Amino acid sequence: MLRLIATSLCLRCQRAPALPLRLRPCATLSSAENLQTVEALYDLSVDLQKVRKLKGWVLHQSPAYTKEVADMLKDMGASGPVVARILAVHPEAVLCPPEEMRAQRKLWMSVCPKPKELVGIIEKFPASFFTSSSHHDNQRNNIAYFQSLNLNKRIITKLMASAPHSFSRQVEQNEVMVRTLQQAYQELGGEEANMKTWLQKLLSQNPFVLLKPPEVLRQNLLFLRDKGFSTAELLRLLSKLRGYVTELNPDSMRRTLAYSQDTMGCSETELRDMILNCPALLYHPDHILAERFESLLSTGISMSQIKETPSVLELTTQIVNHRIQRLSVHGYDVRTGSLEVLSGTKKDFEMSYGKLQLRRERPLFNPVAPLIGDD
Repeated sequence: MLRLIATSLCLRCQRAPALPLRLRPCATLSSAENLQTVEALYDLSVDLQKVRKLKGWVLHQSPAYTKEVADMLKDMGASGPVVARILAVHPEAVLCPPEEMRAQRKLWMSVCPKPKELVGIIEKFPASFFTSSSHHDNQRNNIAYFQSLNLNKRIITKLMASAPHSFSRQVEQNEVMVRTLQQAYQELGGEEANMKTWLQKLLSQNPFVLLKPPEVLRQNLLFLRDKGFSTAELLRLLSKLRGYVTELNPDSMRRTLAYSQDTMGCSETELRDMILNCPALLYHPDHILAERFESLLSTGISMSQIKETPSVLELTTQIVNHRIQRLSVHGYDVRTGSLEVLSGTKKDFEMSYGKLQLRRERPLFNPVAPLIGDD
């Protein structure tokens, strides 16, 4: 009986026509999936497996505008693989009606007029571009407001891309935070002529500062003033913190400062000087600082060296250990030398490392030293 059933099934399989190759991915469709959307995404070489795993609900929606989205991106200069990557990461884009896409394109090109650059932004921040039409008026008003501040178009574009929520809300909320930042800058002695540059730099370094309550900034500056920082030092610190002063709160700073002072055995004046050189002593929690102190001390570096170059605490233990290993290859002993060579960005370190390498490969020639000739 079983043999008869198996034979019957085999004959049916032989008679059944094979699906065309391009439709085979659709064989796993659930009955609720939009067949046209799936086929269109497949034709664009979009990773359907990734879409189904992360945002499968999109494939169940109708209507969808997959071809229209792809055509618009290609018209702006996007290649096929770029279109596929955008739709794999943010398939919700296919649910955006063509008229909304055109409105968004016009809006974004008012601050980013080069289509190729805009495609690059969309590839990195697709969710910021394909937003609800209900936000368009707020976006338009916020763009006009930041343009009225004479901010660079690149800065406005960066804000729209990396902190889209600050543009989807009402412009009045951004106006309040910007005024708070400007007032803080002026009250701390900042020069009016430099305020636009200062504000641009702060917003570009931390776009999310706009989303924080203005009261947080005031409370933190008041706390730091009570800790003995002068107005000039507070302005310098506000600039060095790159807007992250709004990420802090008095309780966390109090704990971190107490830990740092106890660990390094320094006075409050010494601690303030170190904070001005290394703001990480303010914003890193004590358990992270403890890990970094322990790692540095375990390599033979002394506490006095750390106090001389506190900026080394801004680096993770992995980065510090990697740099120490590279320096040791060229005979540089961090236990006896300056820690300045360890500090800074990757670019800073590579420059210092390159100088050490050149010094080792090309020893200095002393023209006064006697020449050693053959006897």
